[in-house]
Amino acid sequence: MEGATAKSLYPKTVQGGAMKDWSDYGIDTRGKTVGEVKTTCPQCSQYRKKKNYPCLNVNLDKSVWHCWHCEWSGSLKDGEERRSNPKATPLVFRKPVYRQTPLTSRVIEWFASRGIPEAVLARNRISYGPVYMPQVEQEMPAIQFPYFRNGELVNVKYRDGHKHFRMAGGAERLLYGWDDVEGDTLLICEGEMDKLALEVAGYTSCVSVPDGAPALNAKNYESKFDYLLAAEALLRPVKRIILAVDNDGPGQKLAEELARRLGPERCHRVTWSSECKDANDVLISHGATVLRECIEHAVPWPVSGIITVEMLSSAIEHIYEHGMQRGLSTGWLALNQYYTARAGELTIVTGIPSHGKSGWVSALAINLACEHGWRFSIFSPENYPLERYAALLMEQYTGLRFINPGGMSPAQMTQAQAWLGQHISFLMPEDDNPTVPTLLALARVQVYRQGIKGLILDPWNEMEHSRPVGLSETEYISQALTQIRRFARHHGVHVWVVAHPTKLHKAEKGDYAGQYPPPTPYDIAGSANFRNKSDNCITIWRNVDANDNRVQVHVQKIRFREIGKPGGVELVYEPSCGRFHEPRLEDQAWSA
Repeated sequence: MEGATAKSLYPKTVQGGAMKDWSDYGIDTRGKTVGEVKTTCPQCSQYRKKKNYPCLNVNLDKSVWHCWHCEWSGSLKDGEERRSNPKATPLVFRKPVYRQTPLTSRVIEWFASRGIPEAVLARNRISYGPVYMPQVEQEMPAIQFPYFRNGELVNVKYRDGHKHFRMAGGAERLLYGWDDVEGDTLLICEGEMDKLALEVAGYTSCVSVPDGAPALNAKNYESKFDYLLAAEALLRPVKRIILAVDNDGPGQKLAEELARRLGPERCHRVTWSSECKDANDVLISHGATVLRECIEHAVPWPVSGIITVEMLSSAIEHIYEHGMQRGLSTGWLALNQYYTARAGELTIVTGIPSHGKSGWVSALAINLACEHGWRFSIFSPENYPLERYAALLMEQYTGLRFINPGGMSPAQMTQAQAWLGQHISFLMPEDDNPTVPTLLALARVQVYRQGIKGLILDPWNEMEHSRPVGLSETEYISQALTQIRRFARHHGVHVWVVAHPTKLHKAEKGDYAGQYPPPTPYDIAGSANFRNKSDNCITIWRNVDANDNRVQVHVQKIRFREIGKPGGVELVYEPSCGRFHEPRLEDQAWSA
């Protein structure tokens, strides 16, 4: 029942003559029909710092709910809704002041030159008048695009004659054209003018993102997609989404992010002619008929398992011209020749307990977040409580001890905490024994809401692995790892699974005589599938008996040669802050 709406699962009750169910109150029951479920609160979650925190308790059997944060509660039976804690009310957005004024003939002519007739302007209640523009620090005559939700004015975007834009101060950001969403098909474009152009072509079920495509280096990049979270219930019933964004780098990146968050299986993409940047350009240059043809020829977004040569043609040509894409730098130059990180893959990390595999994986996550802006979700129940684990991650980020005085200053601690909040989140299911499907379902939410690129499951033995009757341990592990790898491929997320080896024996001779040698993926308890099903395998080893801080990183399997190759390097562990660095001149070198 995953993905099903509550509206299809529950009989409606009568309240004041209206039919009510969970969706009428904006409550997402997460596909459950019986028992209890904890979910996000539609009254306060979107206004909180942790927007995805499940603060709403829903009893599906009794048809009642209660939010422990804002105290919002109610019942499907009698329709009660109350907030007993007024101090916990959510942030209230400002309502913009808007007075629709007649358009001047000059403005109407300008829109006409862009292919937009007066009737379309009237339908969308476009206005024109003076407004303060901060770019020029003065009041300017500006076109005014009102944003409505359920007939209520929520925001206004202003555009002056010099193509300066701004939104109404303090107002909520939402999709432009919210009230036009209807039916099974929806077009999403990148600007108000494109939305009007598509309406001229006959597509009224169309919305525009509020701020265009965000810059790739934009501060708080993920917050630029908050409008999707606010529209989650609105967009859920839509079966076909056509992405008609700009034909440039930021526009294509926007399309990728939208498809990833909304589900690539229901997304299609439009290709404009080479000389046209967007829908309005096509309307101006070629007319409404050609614009309709562009939309009609939208192709399905690539989905794992459904591949055509036509879908691959541009990628094939890119490889021919530029070679295979390597993974991203790990932050350790010496290691990069053996191992790099690429989205959509599965890496198994093993090692003897207390040899540093968990610390190395978290250090790698910090490096990828710092260098490449990746966001991570981490399941690590052994690192509990989470506030302590967060402090350790902040030490790895800053290279300073989490202590005052003598370590991080208050300002450094505040900055590190803010950075961590932007790049790291944790998975901690209420179930003490979370299964692989449970963790992947939570991670899927993080893909949608935060755009995570990395997922760490540490360790494997802390998950619930009760296998069905008749299924061997080897068969179960094979199926579970297949689920993880499919999740990685489908969502473009790199997954690291930390797994402990089985009982080892000390070496009698060789480089590791008298010690436990570095385990291989075949030494992981349960199945050889840890090696067979993974893309990459890494072993972390340290001479703990000698209290040696040198750490050997053995890359034992690389599926794709452009990512790296088998081999090994040595890093040096810093116990004071948990960092790993490459050996300096004073460190003794080790070579694999």
